[in-house]
Amino acid sequence: MEKEKIERINELARKRKAEGLTPAEEAEQDALRKEYIAGFRNNLQELLDSVVVQNPDGTQHKLQKKQP
Repeated sequence: MEKEKIERINELARKRKAEGLTPAEEAEQDALRKEYIAGFRNNLQELLDSVVVQNPDGTQHKLQKKQP
């Protein structure tokens, strides 16, 4: 996410605490937060996909998702 968007998220958060937001600003804040969270999740997933676990016997395997 671009630095300007993160700064805008923080600016809207400060304004919400100080004086409140207009409905348009609330919608903008919600959209920016969703975009930020989606980017964070994608980065985390890429990181987890690249993790390799090494067993004591020297074999390696990638992490797998837990089955519910």
